[in-house]
Amino acid sequence: MFSIGRTCLRGIYSCQWNSQNRRQNRACWWFSFLSFVSILALSWMYVCFIAFNDRNDVNWLAFKTLKKWVNWYMIVMVISAVLATYCLFLLVFGLLHLIIREPLNLHWLHKVFLFLGLFTVALGTAGFCIKWEEEWKTVYMSFQATAPFLQLGAVVALTLISWLVFQSYHRAKTAACKVFIMMTFLVVSAAVFLCPLAICSPCITNNLPPKPALVGHRGAPMMAPENTVMSFRKSMECDVVAFETDVQLGKDMKPFLMHDNGSSFLLRTTDVKDKFLGRDGDMNTNFTLQELQTLNAGEWFVRTDPFQSVSSLSKEEKMEANNQTVPSLSELLVIAKKHNVSLIFDLKNEKNSTGFHNSDSYYITETIKKSGISPDKIWWLPPEYRHDVRNIAPGFKQVYHNEQDMKADGGSFLNMKYSSLNAREISELRGKNVSVNLWVVNERWLFSLLWCSGASSVTTNACHILKNMSKPDWHLEPNIYMGIWISVDVISWLLMFGLFLWQSRRRNHVFRQNTSERSVPLLPR
Repeated sequence: MFSIGRTCLRGIYSCQWNSQNRRQNRACWWFSFLSFVSILALSWMYVCFIAFNDRNDVNWLAFKTLKKWVNWYMIVMVISAVLATYCLFLLVFGLLHLIIREPLNLHWLHKVFLFLGLFTVALGTAGFCIKWEEEWKTVYMSFQATAPFLQLGAVVALTLISWLVFQSYHRAKTAACKVFIMMTFLVVSAAVFLCPLAICSPCITNNLPPKPALVGHRGAPMMAPENTVMSFRKSMECDVVAFETDVQLGKDMKPFLMHDNGSSFLLRTTDVKDKFLGRDGDMNTNFTLQELQTLNAGEWFVRTDPFQSVSSLSKEEKMEANNQTVPSLSELLVIAKKHNVSLIFDLKNEKNSTGFHNSDSYYITETIKKSGISPDKIWWLPPEYRHDVRNIAPGFKQVYHNEQDMKADGGSFLNMKYSSLNAREISELRGKNVSVNLWVVNERWLFSLLWCSGASSVTTNACHILKNMSKPDWHLEPNIYMGIWISVDVISWLLMFGLFLWQSRRRNHVFRQNTSERSVPLLPR
């Protein structure tokens, strides 16, 4: 059985099913290259996993260029997972070769695939740096949530690899080589064992802040077509404190809800190509509200399944989604007033205005006042005509994009991207009674981290997931974490010390046995 296992390992790694006595040049170099690419592939997979929270940004950016909705991010995820799995398995086979002392003759086809993998990771990293540079903040931020677990994983990996390190140490023929191997291993071990001293996570704390409130980003776009009545109704089932939406004015100056703006603003989420031939590239000012409400604003959701969530809907819900239309702002205000839910929105075309009384802000403020909704339920975000709006609607809550504008205006409500503030800054703002809403938060790990940081509320696409969380995914008191850290390090150190002693004694035993066999005289015939 052992012989068959050796043959299989040799066949997978080098595609040589028979034992090869010849040495292959640069075999160790190729194993080092395999280790390097494997680390890069796993690191890239980690980046893709962390950036999954913002996957819709990638797909939307691609749609703006290609005018066709494809889940490009999921394709990238699948390719990255296949690459990481392939490299990891190949690395494991290489390590097994070292353990059983098989030659490291990596087949040329594996070498080609490794170079392709390296090119793929380099291409993805370049894309991040050029088109999505701000996402590196999210990756850096993620270590506050994952660093304690990565450290534990590194300790386990170090303990397992120590077997090979000690083997190399005992096989080394010169004292200098032995010293280099052991010193390198000790430095790496010290870094891994002691890195928790540098780990700073808001989830390692004695005092857990209250759970952040939820704001429905365009309603509940994972469970219904975005910015539709069905979507906002679904978000109410999550007990959201506010609806977040996007408002534009039509040709008749009546406000409607739609995220995409500019030319072709209807192309992604409606059937404008079928209903208004040749007008799919028109601007918002070319359509009246009556025309917009003849469009189907839900069929695209069922057909493209942008969040891979349609399968969770019932047959009746799918039929309802298929029949959604473009809602007016007045319709949403009726729902918000009836259910006592606040409203926050972006204005997509305000920069094109030529004065307050010709602006989107003016017409939308008038629409809000006519609805009869309580003024304090309006979280006013657009900055362009803020002071004019305050004069005619003083009861609106003023919300700001940055701390500088808020302080200058004497406000106390921030609405920022989740990666714009660190845990310390959030804590300081909350200490000054400033409300902090962070967007867009979809993943449990990120919501847990912001919960521990003390955020007031988060805007989310995944309210149906976050509403069920009664506590962060993980939260430890500092003393408990320190106990776990020290215990794991001590156990690892004892195991490695035991392995080193066992290998030393075993090698000495083999050496004495070989020496005694050579010293036995041959008997004469």
